[in-house]
Amino acid sequence: MENKKKIKKIKKLLFITPRNPFSGRFSGDVVRAKKFTEHFKKKFSVTLLTLDKNISSQKKIKNLHLITIKERNILIKLFNIFKFLFKLQPMQLGYFYSNDINNFIKSNYRDFDLILFQTLRATQYYCPSNHKKKYLDMGDLYSSNYLQTSKSKNIFNPLKYIYLLEGILIKKYEILCFKKFDKIYLFSKKEIKSVNTFKNKIKQTNYGIDKIKKKFRYSKKNNKIIFIGNIKYLPNLDACKYFAKNIFPKILERDSSIQFHIIGEISKIDKFLLERNKSILVHGKLNKLDAIIKKSFCGLANLNISSGIQTKILTYMSFGLPCISSRKVIKNFDKLNSQVIPSYTNDDELIKLIFKLKNKKKLSTKISQKSIKEIKKFYWKTVLNNIKVN
Repeated sequence: MENKKKIKKIKKLLFITPRNPFSGRFSGDVVRAKKFTEHFKKKFSVTLLTLDKNISSQKKIKNLHLITIKERNILIKLFNIFKFLFKLQPMQLGYFYSNDINNFIKSNYRDFDLILFQTLRATQYYCPSNHKKKYLDMGDLYSSNYLQTSKSKNIFNPLKYIYLLEGILIKKYEILCFKKFDKIYLFSKKEIKSVNTFKNKIKQTNYGIDKIKKKFRYSKKNNKIIFIGNIKYLPNLDACKYFAKNIFPKILERDSSIQFHIIGEISKIDKFLLERNKSILVHGKLNKLDAIIKKSFCGLANLNISSGIQTKILTYMSFGLPCISSRKVIKNFDKLNSQVIPSYTNDDELIKLIFKLKNKKKLSTKISQKSIKEIKKFYWKTVLNNIKVN
């Protein structure tokens, strides 16, 4: 009698993410969601449930069932913000809330073996069943970011109090999430240490890069300082504005040939305001960075508000471009030191570091080489292989 081969049943995974990973948008959570989807498709039959600005639809791809739910209009979002605030829940949950997603999960969660939620914004759809494993890709401690933002604002700025309130609500909500989920993924070991009670549930995972391009070549003629990031994200916008107003004029006094290039999604008004200085060029989103890296001598991660991992640093490193970080940003990178990423604590130190990279070939080349060596630890394949769900 022939032995009948047992057919192994493919487990079903429901992946809930607020932003469509196939939208083409360049932001950390979108890229990470797409990488997660590609990784989990190899082992699971994945249903990806997400919001989309344009349309509600369903598509079937091999080992992937993509369900997009059209986002609500701004009036409904505002109503939901106040509704969630009245319940003393984070306002951003209301902004991203979808009744259609909620109903889908209530009706279908029993069909899945495990459920993965990406970011706090997705956790509002948590289903209480005990027999389903539930994982949360939290990434950063949002509360830290919001409380830092509040602290940075003037007492007469109403945003100070909005961010303070949201930070307090998120901190309370994060603790609730740590209690409910079976496993939580965070970027930074520093942030993990701050959550002592739930350490056994938390797994440290990095962000990743696809390729190492080694495009940087030192030359005294290199004259570009670049900043990469979503400029609609307030900490990035504040960092660019502060540099443009307080640092860059002092740099131009010493070397008028230097230019400041900003790459990333940005509003028209902010683009206009920043480009009033003719030596500042705002490019918006660029799909390929090779051309902009040419003639660059320095990448910036000069944020004063920071949590988790700043992916811009990984981008600079993957091109071999020396970069400078604020001390606040680099503290969240557990594996990098000052020989790879020089950091500063005040404006004068930042300016000194910029001119060192501009004028000292030996230093600049050494940092570039160390960056290329260290960035190999951040390949997506390595990062994703460390993420175990079963």
